[in-house]
Amino acid sequence: MVIVGIDAHKQTHTAVAVDEAGRELATKTVQATPDGNLALMTWVSQLDPERRWAVEDCRHLSRGLERALLGAGEAIVRVPPKLMAHARDSARTYGKSDPIDALAVARAALRYPDLPAACLDGPAREVRLLVDHREDLVAERTRIINRLRWHLHELDPTFPVASRALDRYVTLDKVDAFLEGRPEMVAAIARELAERCRELTGRERALQGEIARRVMNIAPALLALPGCGVLSAAKIVGETADVTRFSSRDAFAAHNGTAPLPVWSSNHPRHRLSRSGNRQLNAAIHRIAITQLRIHPEAQTFLERRRLQGDTKAESLRALKRKLSNVVYRALLVDAQSAAAICLPAAA
Repeated sequence: MVIVGIDAHKQTHTAVAVDEAGRELATKTVQATPDGNLALMTWVSQLDPERRWAVEDCRHLSRGLERALLGAGEAIVRVPPKLMAHARDSARTYGKSDPIDALAVARAALRYPDLPAACLDGPAREVRLLVDHREDLVAERTRIINRLRWHLHELDPTFPVASRALDRYVTLDKVDAFLEGRPEMVAAIARELAERCRELTGRERALQGEIARRVMNIAPALLALPGCGVLSAAKIVGETADVTRFSSRDAFAAHNGTAPLPVWSSNHPRHRLSRSGNRQLNAAIHRIAITQLRIHPEAQTFLERRRLQGDTKAESLRALKRKLSNVVYRALLVDAQSAAAICLPAAA
């Protein structure tokens, strides 16, 4: 079998084919266009009928190529950049180039045969795009609010504007009434900023409603978890992409960074906090944990039991997040199985 490693870029894709021992067989660079993708598949088909593609996991660059390969029935695995870097550093070659990186991708795929398989984008990517777009709008609104507050302070330091209230229509109405008829240039700019803030708030709320409708359809079991709101569920769905690509709940915990890392000293095993993994997923699980500590008796009892066992508050919270990772994993599996059951009659 031939393994084809791909180093994807905006303008070009470089492929290196290796045999089962990791020996380099051939190299080819094509343009990152549909014609280039077709030329790459034609080139590989002449090497060996049994082949597997390994693509560095940077989907904003490789999505078009993956879509073309999957449409042609090719098998693809995604190689994390960290594994590619380790394979490149362990090689006897020096320097960094597209062929060197593509060769490292192929050898990393040989070394780790259980890498996640690539699949076509589904509803989870649409949710992630909406969540990312909403976060961009919120960040832009925050910048505008900061500038608006300084202009309002310059006009009248005593003008009452509550903290974190300029994303509310009632507060913006008060600002408009305060600025109405003022001839200063600062007031004119402030009026423009207030109007832009109102526009972004309306768009953000519309996006949140659309996100809520989509998440309710594809992740009802996840939403049923105590403390899991719509935005946290959407973040989990979008960042997880497809829960079935994880072999176990432990693999999912390692991916989201809630699994502690073993740190042994002599014959004394212990663990420390993991700072690796998907930090967006980790933050979503953290929000669920914090909310459950306020409203969920089982989480409160669990935290108290860990404290009585000698854990600090931070250690108890980490243990709760690890337990919640398993709960989230089971909920995602339930939602995935429900979606598959709905699709089966249509496929039949």
